[in-house]
Amino acid sequence: MSFNSTAVSSSTASAPSQPYEVDECRGVLRVYSDGSIVRSSKPSFDVPVNDDGSVIWKDIVFDKVNDLWLRLYKPAASQSGSKLPIFFYIHGGGFCIGSRTWPNCQNYCLRLASDLQAVIVAPDYRLAPENRLPAAIEDGYTAVKWLQGEAESEEPDKWLCDVADFGKVFICGDSAGGNMAHHLAVRLGNESAELGRVRVKGYVLLAPFFGGTVRCKSEAEGSKDAFLNLDLIDRFWRLSIPIGETTDHPLVNPFGTFGSSLEGVALDPILVVVGRSDLLQDRAKDYAKSLQNWGKKIEYVEFEGQQHGFFTINPNSEPSKDLMSIIKRFITEYST
Repeated sequence: MSFNSTAVSSSTASAPSQPYEVDECRGVLRVYSDGSIVRSSKPSFDVPVNDDGSVIWKDIVFDKVNDLWLRLYKPAASQSGSKLPIFFYIHGGGFCIGSRTWPNCQNYCLRLASDLQAVIVAPDYRLAPENRLPAAIEDGYTAVKWLQGEAESEEPDKWLCDVADFGKVFICGDSAGGNMAHHLAVRLGNESAELGRVRVKGYVLLAPFFGGTVRCKSEAEGSKDAFLNLDLIDRFWRLSIPIGETTDHPLVNPFGTFGSSLEGVALDPILVVVGRSDLLQDRAKDYAKSLQNWGKKIEYVEFEGQQHGFFTINPNSEPSKDLMSIIKRFITEYST
């Protein structure tokens, strides 16, 4: 066999292969084979913002090091005349996508401020895969500590402090934000003593994003056409968990092999909400049941026929209105 019959030209051999897409999330995040990441500035929820002026808002930097912002909302005119409870709303997105600026997040925060008559704090956090867990959870903690700084400042932001009751704080998270709210509840403990003037009274976990190496029934049998289907769930975890770890990591699975028991942890009251058509239903239910069995103050609510994120997808639906009433009652019950 002659040498020329098997030779490959040097130009062909050295030509670099073109990067190809290996992961994609809702059209706004694309990860390529060479490790490059492309994010679109366009949100995956292209809906109009329903801002009628009854709620006012502004943006504030809460972490200069990581250039993280939060959005504050408050009713333009308080209906009660007294100071208002503070309600954190931590957005979802599988730790990979989402923002306080997305219209679905804005619309829900506007409704929360108006319907709950509360000051809403909607923080952003670092996203994966550029910043894998626990980055997002640390950012959630930093946002709460920012609030403490405002409460104890000698020169507080009057826009916030003149109307906000720092003794009535509730921390809510949607999906990945619900996971973050859980970890904040564990870290801060009952009565959040380390926060000084800031007193967290309770937590609201909306379809919390938990996982595990063993499939639960709702994941295994859930519709492939679901808003949050199993393929997307797996993709989010693949991009967000620490390199080399599995979905039994304690940040993902609170009751996994490597997680510490929560039985002896003192927790503030927690409201857990999930739709019965949500693939995360069983994990939310198991989470609530386990904590209830350990004597924690846990309320668990299911919504028949509702998928993941139903309350932000259609905040004017009857189930969404019912949920708002449940949240309002929870705040009233634990504000005293």
